[in-house]
Amino acid sequence: MQAAIVFDLDGTLIDSARDITVAFQQACSTTGLLVPEDEHVQALIGRPLREMFHTFHPEADMDRLVAAYRAYYDENCTVYTQFFPGVLEVLRTLRERGYPLAVATTKFPRVARLVSDKLGLTPHLDHVQGTEGFAHKPEPDVIFAALEALGGEGLWMVGDTTADVLAGKAAGLKTYAVTWGTHNRDILETVHPDVIADSLEKLLELCP
Repeated sequence: MQAAIVFDLDGTLIDSARDITVAFQQACSTTGLLVPEDEHVQALIGRPLREMFHTFHPEADMDRLVAAYRAYYDENCTVYTQFFPGVLEVLRTLRERGYPLAVATTKFPRVARLVSDKLGLTPHLDHVQGTEGFAHKPEPDVIFAALEALGGEGLWMVGDTTADVLAGKAAGLKTYAVTWGTHNRDILETVHPDVIADSLEKLLELCP
């Protein structure tokens, strides 16, 4: 069996920034808190939800905010979300070549699977791994959990943030950073991924 390729979800495979931002703002509004601007929310996407809320409202009831977010997001998680160009074609080709594929995301497992199912992503993957009960990226725990579920070794970690790259390095994987997500090329270069690319097609060259 080929070694596995692990992907981040938001900002890497799917453009979900608008749905996450709207749900985040809705949670702030319904709990009577100041609603942050779009760009300020989007700059934090990929971090744990509680950390995101704490950035804007450190004294707020985090449990209430998270509950409000999830109530809205569960019902509206794919209103605007779509795949980035070429994603499904690359996943299909990699699976045809025998590579096990997994998602490793900071989303809760239930929510990660919900989004994946609604978008039709799940059939293109061998496992969807969310984060619950262990450290978030840049710690490698979610990657190790995904690889354990696949029952094999890992080859590449593909993501759009410095946390993805650092987690991949900590897990002993090669790292492939994409430029269309949360962090731009200049920020990604600070953590020295093996590859920085403007599309996923180069991954096919690296995984014959």
